[in-house]
Amino acid sequence: MRAAVYYGNQDLRLEDVPEPEPGPGQVKIRVSRNGICGTDLHEYYDGPIFIPTEPHPLTERKAPMVLGHEFAGVVTAVGSGVTDVAEGDQVAVEPIYRCGQCRPCTTGRYNLCQSIGFHGLMADGGMAEHTVVPSFQVHKLPDGVPLELGALVEPMAVAHHAAVLGNVGDQDRALIYGAGPIGIGLWFALRSMGLTEIDVVEPSETRRKSIEALGARTLDPTSQDVPGLIAERTKGDGVDAAFDAAGVEPAVESALNCVGERRPLVSVAIYDRPLSTPLINLVLRERRIQGTICYTSEDYRAVLDLMARDHYDFTGWVDTVPLSQVIDQGFEELRAGRRMKLLVDPTA
Repeated sequence: MRAAVYYGNQDLRLEDVPEPEPGPGQVKIRVSRNGICGTDLHEYYDGPIFIPTEPHPLTERKAPMVLGHEFAGVVTAVGSGVTDVAEGDQVAVEPIYRCGQCRPCTTGRYNLCQSIGFHGLMADGGMAEHTVVPSFQVHKLPDGVPLELGALVEPMAVAHHAAVLGNVGDQDRALIYGAGPIGIGLWFALRSMGLTEIDVVEPSETRRKSIEALGARTLDPTSQDVPGLIAERTKGDGVDAAFDAAGVEPAVESALNCVGERRPLVSVAIYDRPLSTPLINLVLRERRIQGTICYTSEDYRAVLDLMARDHYDFTGWVDTVPLSQVIDQGFEELRAGRRMKLLVDPTA
């Protein structure tokens, strides 16, 4: 079968590899679509970062590795002991490997597992015609959710988990930095919680127009004084939560000037370099920075329920590229900012 195999920095090869078969407790999936994530871009252009060069403690795998952790497909075979999923089921995959023994795992926060791994980073992933996953990673798609959109459950679950950590309610005001896929997902997640007062801060006109087309309200930090405007709108109180999905220092500095006292800046970004942002505004106003990573099955169930109710609108910002052109039409287009979100079709 064909697969995109990561060997190292800017070394991703389209190869014929053996088709995997499920062992006990495993599920074989014919992949329909696999999303290209910002993490994949970091691995390709700057890595290896997360892909291990020594065997991972949970999967015992290291590079070279088939990429892809955002994917959905059809179950084609199940291993012994698998009873909750069957051949023909359409599924999305929650790609976390966890040890089940450390404190985060035993308290239900396995997204913080001390040995965490990811399918597509620490085990051969979904940027291939077929892949095999543990059955606990599988979520059936509800009726009415198109298989091709199942690959978007993972990034929307990232955003949903971050939105929950913002601890906001339907009368609150929120600020999102970055109108990429996670920023869009945050906007939808906050809307599902009843928020109507949400501003999205984005310097790119293309991205502003994309999220405005969905109904969002935007601010341009290159021409508007965002902290000043927020102070004016809130009579100095600030927003109830800010979310950084941009991953750049100016966004962090601006957000910390916009959140109210004892309110959070939720960081849902990977930073390319250390931040030098002064923390005086945290101290004087008892603000806090809240980290967030991944999701749990609870977030997956919430996103799948919202998808089944047509809460998300993927029109205009999600496109598909063939696996055969994953670098030229995929990675390079995303890095150049010419595309918003790309799904890879492994059959093309």
